[in-house]
Amino acid sequence: MSYQVSELALKCNVSKDTVRYYAKIGLLKPKRNENNGYQTFSERDIKHLDFIRRAQYLGYSLKEIKHIIEQSKKGSSPCPLVRDFIQQRLKSNKERLAQLMELQHHMEEALAKWQGMPDGIPDGNSICALIESIDSSAVKDTPPKIVSKI
Repeated sequence: MSYQVSELALKCNVSKDTVRYYAKIGLLKPKRNENNGYQTFSERDIKHLDFIRRAQYLGYSLKEIKHIIEQSKKGSSPCPLVRDFIQQRLKSNKERLAQLMELQHHMEEALAKWQGMPDGIPDGNSICALIESIDSSAVKDTPPKIVSKI
C-alpha cells in the first residue's frame, strides 16, 4: 500500500510538514507518482517514522537518527553506535543539569536579596541596581553554558 504525504502524516500522528522535512533530509525515501509527481510512501516509511519518533523520545537528534539508519542499511548492527550516543547524551545531560542547578541557586539567592531592596532609578551611572548589587568577585569570567533543547 502507498500513502501520500497527508495520509502518512495522519496515520503516524505527525504533521505534513514533518513528513516533507524528513523526506527532504533523507530520513524517509518516498517514490514519485509518475502520473502526478506526488510523493508516495510505503509501509517501510511508516516503520521508519515510528522508529524516528521512538529515537526522538530518547533524545536522539535527527542527525544521529540518520546515522543509525544508515548504519543499519549497511547491514551492520547500529546497537553499539546507539549505546555510544546515549552514553554521550547522559554525560552531557548531567553536565547541563549541574549547570542549571548552579544557575537556579544563583537566581534564588539574588531574588532573596532583592526582596528587601527598593527599585532603583537609572541615573546615568546605573542601569539596574538589582543586578549591579551582585558581588562582581563572585561572578565567573564566563557564564554557564546552558543549552536548552526543550
